[in-house]
Amino acid sequence: MYNTDMPSRNELPSSAKLIRSTITAAIVALIILVTVVMPAEYALDPTGAGRLLGLMEMGEIKEQLEEEAANEAAQMVTVQPSSDESAPEPAAPAAETVAAPEPEAEPKAEESAPTPAAKPQWQDKVRVVLTPGEGTEYKLTMNEGAVARYSWVSEGGPINYDTHGDGNGQSISYEKGRGVPEDEGELEAAFTGNHGWFFRNRNDNDITLVLRTGGDYGELKKAM
Repeated sequence: MYNTDMPSRNELPSSAKLIRSTITAAIVALIILVTVVMPAEYALDPTGAGRLLGLMEMGEIKEQLEEEAANEAAQMVTVQPSSDESAPEPAAPAAETVAAPEPEAEPKAEESAPTPAAKPQWQDKVRVVLTPGEGTEYKLTMNEGAVARYSWVSEGGPINYDTHGDGNGQSISYEKGRGVPEDEGELEAAFTGNHGWFFRNRNDNDITLVLRTGGDYGELKKAM
């Protein structure tokens, strides 16, 4: 069996050499941190070397991706309504009255049956101005299976939106969009609760959101 010879005291590095090596390694690590790691990971470039090396763009892209991810996560968070607000209370049935029969009038030949009045397309309309980065949320109180019509337009630039619902411990996401100028259609409630839209302005200027709703729902209310 071969035993490795132990180095003599003269062959071991001196304390001064170890200290110099440690200081040199720390300086090199600091230079790498300031010129490479900080620009590439945190978009921080105190020396300007990161931008010359093309690393600042990488760091800025990471910062933008993290910000967008945080914004999307915040949009998905909805406040669960309390038990007394989760579903609209059914309206009490109106009392039936029986009217006495009136004598039939003889129809005139010239008169025709009246045309029933057309039902208005929209019941509610909202117009709100959103500053850059600002968001807002509007919900309809709906029973399960109810269908509401909607139409919205973003004046001044496109908008990000998330159509979703919540109530009775349930939540659902119907549709999402980014940079959309307008949309219209029908929203069918998957369950009894609050169903509607979250909007956010990602433009550099103010925009005006116009939302119109109609159909089978209780009320349109601003959630935030």
